[in-house]
Amino acid sequence: VTCNAAISACEKGGESDSALHLFAVMEQRKLETDRITFSAAISSCEKGGVWEEALQLFSNMLQRQVAPRTITFNATISACEERGEWDKVLQLLSIMAESLVNADSITYSAAISACSKGGECEKAMQLVNSIMQRQMDLDTITLSAAISACEQGGKWEKALQLLEVMSQSQAESNTIALNAAIGACERSGESKIVSQLCRVMASEIHKDLAIASVDVRRDR
Repeated sequence: VTCNAAISACEKGGESDSALHLFAVMEQRKLETDRITFSAAISSCEKGGVWEEALQLFSNMLQRQVAPRTITFNATISACEERGEWDKVLQLLSIMAESLVNADSITYSAAISACSKGGECEKAMQLVNSIMQRQMDLDTITLSAAISACEQGGKWEKALQLLEVMSQSQAESNTIALNAAIGACERSGESKIVSQLCRVMASEIHKDLAIASVDVRRDR
């Protein structure tokens, strides 16, 4: 319990080297490493940007038949996503499905982003289509990642479709999503739609500034 708490403290502080050192000490002393130990160590690797170490820990976890949960998959996927390791991410998604562990919006947004960063826009779009077919509740982060993937792949029609989904859902539109949609339309020469989206973005910015000014007045 003490070692788990120490690794968790390292994870919260973003001290991946210290977390990995403590994990190695536990291994040397043959202390029990459970789901909490692995999850905290993997999360520390995610925050420290060391995806290979995160993947190695995850592999060790499976070899010891310690069943990972959604949060552990997400930390491992996010660690790989930072470096655009899309193939590793898709392998993790496959393991996740085989293990009957539910993927959530964090899972899909990281996976979509990984594919987009790795230049695999078609893979990203397959994930987008999978999400939409499953009629999952899409939040702002996932939709923004999906629209950014559309920008990379020049899929302007799909980008507009996702913006429509965003407007009809409880997800809030943001400048990242709008900029990505504008970029997708620009790549395809859809100048009229670009102008319309720019007006929408200007309206959103104006609305946000108005809300911010009200909040400032209330705080006085």
